[in-house]
Amino acid sequence: MNEIYLSTDVETDGPIPGPHSMLSFGTAAYTADKQLIGTFAANLETLPGATAHPQTAAWWATQPEAWAACRTDLEAPEAAMRRYVDWIATLPGKPVFVGYPAGFDFLFVYWYLIRFTGQSPFSFSALDIKSYAMAVLGTPFRDTTKRRMPRHWFDRLPHTHVALDDAIEQGALFCNILRENPAHAVASGKQGPAPTSGP
Repeated sequence: MNEIYLSTDVETDGPIPGPHSMLSFGTAAYTADKQLIGTFAANLETLPGATAHPQTAAWWATQPEAWAACRTDLEAPEAAMRRYVDWIATLPGKPVFVGYPAGFDFLFVYWYLIRFTGQSPFSFSALDIKSYAMAVLGTPFRDTTKRRMPRHWFDRLPHTHVALDDAIEQGALFCNILRENPAHAVASGKQGPAPTSGP
């Protein structure tokens, strides 16, 4: 089976799950050749006994439209995560979690999956877009920022802090980087343009 890259973005009210809640998450399922074959999104009720982190709450106060978007049509986490597992099972390939940064997004999604469904379709693994870009560009990790990445890696897609919007945008970015990995190009029989450093 081919891999399906599940670009996923989360919106939360704090830095870790449990004391704080995942407010919403969105996933855009891409094939390696950048076909968007499906999406999933859910806005979640907060966890019992959890509270918002003051710094995160202050940031949300600067994002009224995104806040409103993630606080409509709320769903119990148990129901949303079961729907998510069922949706992943319908995809025509092996799911790979993709995030930017994966260390944050996967932390929440994995915790919620195990807490509310007892399983993770991704096992314990996640693919970090910044780390992948570091390997393709041959740059140090902390120098691998979006400002230093080639402009042609970025499609004209919005980054709104609405989870699904950002998942779609970041998934397209990942597919553009994947195309320029020489090893991937050889394996797929396609050779993309040579990677170049940004300004």
